[in-house]
Amino acid sequence: MDLIAVLLTGLFAGGVSCAAVQGGLLAGLITRQRRNADSAGAGKGTAAHTGAARTRTQTPLTRLADDFAPVGGFLIGKLVSHVVLGALLGALGSVVQLSVGTRTWLQLLAGVVIIAFGLAQLGVPGFRNIVIEPPLSWMRIVRDSSRSQSALAPTLLGVVSVLIPCGVTLSVEALALASGSPLAGAAIMATFVIGTSPLFALLGYAARKAATAWRGKLAVLTGIVVLITGLYTLNGGLELAGSPLAASRLAQAATAEAPAAPGTVSVQNGHQTVVVTASSDGYTPTNVQIRADLPTTLTVRSDNAQGCVRSFIIPSRNVDRILPAQGDTTIELGALPRGPLAYSCGMGMYTGTVTAN
Repeated sequence: MDLIAVLLTGLFAGGVSCAAVQGGLLAGLITRQRRNADSAGAGKGTAAHTGAARTRTQTPLTRLADDFAPVGGFLIGKLVSHVVLGALLGALGSVVQLSVGTRTWLQLLAGVVIIAFGLAQLGVPGFRNIVIEPPLSWMRIVRDSSRSQSALAPTLLGVVSVLIPCGVTLSVEALALASGSPLAGAAIMATFVIGTSPLFALLGYAARKAATAWRGKLAVLTGIVVLITGLYTLNGGLELAGSPLAASRLAQAATAEAPAAPGTVSVQNGHQTVVVTASSDGYTPTNVQIRADLPTTLTVRSDNAQGCVRSFIIPSRNVDRILPAQGDTTIELGALPRGPLAYSCGMGMYTGTVTAN
């Protein structure tokens, strides 16, 4: 288990991917908190002036703590829930592996949930009531601490973020499942969350500082980002399901197929071998032409493969492999009938086709 690779995955691929979904929800929540606080203060007259005076007397360190309280609460909640999930997945991994079909339905469900949150963020009728707020009883516990109040709702959002997978998260969860150990699974998920933390901290701090100036604009902007990411996630599920509505298949129907790259298929003694390279940019070539009814071996050659590219899936064959960062993975396909055989990463983000003629 290479935790450095998991950390880098969280820092780069996971940070950007998760920030688009969960970070958008966090920024919108912080904006609403600041707007509600300003409205409440304005309605209290003298009390508002007292609060403003207290703000002016805050030290820079205290102001910084107040600004980072929401994002700190979110990251703590996210870390706790993902560590627990990692431990459960590691324990489950020694018993059972999630089927491709199950992961496909989870992906589709995640896309629908993210789209619903995006529509709620934009204030679309019928979705406005989809909000994440702590129960009033929780608020009473921390009613004497404004900093705790501002952190409580983001903490709850961080906890439930485990139900809103984003970007490469499902692929990292697959690694935790494949570890077959509760300790290893928890370590993988904890390392991934830590890797995503810097970008979340920056986004949360910026949202806190900009909330007053931008008013509702930040919520609209993040709502649009969340909605787009939800559509992207849903499309990943459609790719895994082999749906004709998936983006790659719509593109194939609209354009001519690209020719296969030379040197990717070799035939020897009545057996053909197909080589597909997996890198951080995806799979190449994306279209390989082979001979039908000939025993076939697919070799996936990892070249610094990172993120969801390492989760290699052939839905129609129920093939689900975790690729190494470097090295070859061999998959026996048998004699393929005429027609396309689609493959993709575990998130449906990167796809390709082997076509037998």
